[in-house]
Amino acid sequence: MSRLRDIGIAIGTLPTGTHNAITDVPGVLVGYDTVVSDSPHVARTGVTIIMPRGHQSWHAPVFAGSHSFNGCGEVTGLAWLKESGLLYNPIAITGTPWVGAVWDAMSWFAVSQGFNDSFLLPVVAETYDGWLSDRVGELVGRQQVINALNHAHSGPIAEGNVGGGTGMICHEFKGGTGTSSRIVTAAGQSYTVGVLVQANYGARADLRIDGVPVGRAIPTSEIPSGWSEPNHTPGDGSIIVIIATDAPLTSSGCDRLAQRATVGLARTGGYGHNGSGDLFVAFSTGNELADNRHQLEQIRVLPPSAMDQLFHGVADAVEEAIANALCAAQTTVGFNGRTAYALPKERMQAIVRAAGFSQSPQATQPLPDTRQP
Repeated sequence: MSRLRDIGIAIGTLPTGTHNAITDVPGVLVGYDTVVSDSPHVARTGVTIIMPRGHQSWHAPVFAGSHSFNGCGEVTGLAWLKESGLLYNPIAITGTPWVGAVWDAMSWFAVSQGFNDSFLLPVVAETYDGWLSDRVGELVGRQQVINALNHAHSGPIAEGNVGGGTGMICHEFKGGTGTSSRIVTAAGQSYTVGVLVQANYGARADLRIDGVPVGRAIPTSEIPSGWSEPNHTPGDGSIIVIIATDAPLTSSGCDRLAQRATVGLARTGGYGHNGSGDLFVAFSTGNELADNRHQLEQIRVLPPSAMDQLFHGVADAVEEAIANALCAAQTTVGFNGRTAYALPKERMQAIVRAAGFSQSPQATQPLPDTRQP
């Protein structure tokens, strides 16, 4: 498995966190369960779990916000998240057919563990993997969610064909899960911004890597589109973006961060087409909240004028997370023999360099690949 920086390309000028991942934000854990089988159903699917405060995520709410660039998709629980400005539990991302089952599993797990003394509205996001997977059967349910929760960890995390990203297609290449992070300075303090994407959108001709129109240089006549149906509209699909930061923000600041995911998506070639679900959630762990109705909360908050570097960090990290998803993804044969081909990384590298790319010092010494599935 390789990442964009492993082949000498770095997005932007801000430094990354230690692992260039959403888990660089202290306390954030990520877990996957990947479902790949050919019998009794063809499965290329799974579930991804993001835990804002580790295993305390069921007890300690965090300020959160969201943004819908185009709403042809689903993230459950957003109405209460917008109303309260808080995220009360881990976030799950899966394939479209399994949203209800994952919602049920999250609720069941919380109640069975005694994690909620009132109602629970899980946040479950989706992108469509029904092209490479059979859409019948119970491919993702309680056991898969429990596995992802139990396997959630910090540090380096896997990308590409893992978790909810297993069956996804991005810019007509094999897509999936990607992550990146940035270290920023705001109000004289250093903070981390981390991003995780589930990328399943985009037309081949629109794909850009570090500003270079790579997709046009690798047309579908050379490497076939992952979408072989004649009536598929190029650019349709979806992307879920989850943004984490330890900068102290309230819900309004998180809303503003979520909006900036649009910048990174646009740079890579996402236009928010009518049939695309481009939905973004941001949360901040910068305040400890008790959610106790009998006491006042004392919080810290960055002023709006101090947030510019956070905006840059989100945009750059989203752009690189999408590229990492493409770089890490592997060619996949799925339902009815449908094939989504991996982005040819050496070819992409040559195209970017031929366009005048100068290797960034940040990209010359990639981190060792110690990611776990």
